[in-house]
Amino acid sequence: MDQSKRVYIYDTTLRDGAQTQGVDFSAADKARIARELDRLGIDYIEGGWPGANPTDDAFFAAPPAFKRSRLTAFGMTRRSGRSADNDPGFNALLTTPARIVTMVGKSWDFQVTVALGIELDENLRMVSDSVAHARTRMEEVMFDAEHFFDGYKANPGYALAAVKAAHEAGARWVVLCDTNGGTLPHEMERIVGEVIAAGIPGSHIGVHCHNDSDTAVANSLAAVKAGARQIQGTLNGLGERCGNANLVSIIPALMLKMGFETGINPEDLRNLVSVSRALDEVLDRHPSRGQPYVGGSAFAHKGGLHVSAVAKDPKCYEHIDPSSVGNVRHIVMSDQAGRSNLVARMAEIGVDLDTVKKEALIGVVEQMQVGFDPRDVKDLVDLVKHLEHEGYAYDQAAASFELLVRRALGEVPEYFTLERYRVIDERRRNAKGDWITLSEATVKVEVAGKEYIEVGEGTGPVHAFDVALRKVLTTVYPELTALELKDYRVRITESTVGTAAKTRVTIESEDDQGHLWTTVGVHTNVLEASLEALQDSITFMLFRYRDKGVKAA
Repeated sequence: MDQSKRVYIYDTTLRDGAQTQGVDFSAADKARIARELDRLGIDYIEGGWPGANPTDDAFFAAPPAFKRSRLTAFGMTRRSGRSADNDPGFNALLTTPARIVTMVGKSWDFQVTVALGIELDENLRMVSDSVAHARTRMEEVMFDAEHFFDGYKANPGYALAAVKAAHEAGARWVVLCDTNGGTLPHEMERIVGEVIAAGIPGSHIGVHCHNDSDTAVANSLAAVKAGARQIQGTLNGLGERCGNANLVSIIPALMLKMGFETGINPEDLRNLVSVSRALDEVLDRHPSRGQPYVGGSAFAHKGGLHVSAVAKDPKCYEHIDPSSVGNVRHIVMSDQAGRSNLVARMAEIGVDLDTVKKEALIGVVEQMQVGFDPRDVKDLVDLVKHLEHEGYAYDQAAASFELLVRRALGEVPEYFTLERYRVIDERRRNAKGDWITLSEATVKVEVAGKEYIEVGEGTGPVHAFDVALRKVLTTVYPELTALELKDYRVRITESTVGTAAKTRVTIESEDDQGHLWTTVGVHTNVLEASLEALQDSITFMLFRYRDKGVKAA
């Protein structure tokens, strides 16, 4: 391996990422994320700050066994007025299972005199003594020079003195931190170059960038261009305030665009999407569709002109092969779609566009509650445009689009028929005198020639309806016990008619194998729109399991 082209990746999701507003990792969460990072091939995984809180203590008490990564403990240099071997907080860093330690210290004279209230020379001694002492106990020592770039701009001589103190005391890595996130890429490249010229080799320099100027990824790459060979960051850009440098964007940029090597090989890189989404699952949040490289929209093509070009050569509108990071190309159906979109999207689901006849489309439309004459539909492209005008959004609901097409081809059995339903909402006071709202739904459903009536209670009318319908269907279709509704969204599609406006409901569903699909319903009655999307979700799962051979886990 050409060491000049080797960049080391340092992940601080478990410590700096845990400082994100609204994020609260448990020790088990941290262990799961750490295993995903190890699977990806990250060089260094910062486990947290031993002694700072019970969660980090529990993690370091029983850290996961890594196959490829190296565990790092984070903490501070010794305190002023204490020797390195007589500072309990500092020495706690040296007694964990981690054999690498990263310690943070000041490199901005303003911070030294104002935040710490100590002499500038004492701060340099704190850095030097701490690194030298840790070197006698640890395999590697890193020094995070906090506020380095602000310090360098204000007093370059002192900022350099701080990092030189760490380097000369034996730090394997001197990490230049853009703690306030205000540095821009051209400044980053210049300053890193000047630090190297001042005598600290790039093979010992790392950067730790925050995203307050929305340039953390660009700054990290600029630092590598200038000669730095370690990048610190987090999965999906977690971090306090505006977040840290996003390793999910940095890693493929280094490997696929800049020609650098990391501890991650090309096969590992194909796990990038799954690792990114594993973090979102731990956080119980939806992945960002617009996230570069790994987002659901990163390789989605909606405009007909784009799709036509992509069909000839994906390089026309894709900067990398999506499979290289574990993502997939997605052809979106919408009112902006042309024939190219339909051909490509239908090829994905194994359908020939020419087999869809206008007469069949008219039959499908007649069963939908829409505001146009089905006889006006010319072909499938025209139908999609009509339905999008009515409020449907097939770019968000690929499952409903597939059902639309397959119903026109007569491929979707009528697994169940909702004969009628009734939903009652009641608001009353309980025995304590507090207001409570109850929802109750009664459904009459025909399945395989038999009629069933069930009642369900829920926290709202849609939930109550879902409970009642599942009571019927799971007795006939037990695979539906694996169906989970992950997300429910309501949007008004007309803004000029008040409460009489059409409502679009999208439902995201998941089975026990992690397959996700989204369905849509539109109606002036929000409950009717919800029921359309819900019934599509159930039908899509039954179609996949029963007619497409997907097996339950």
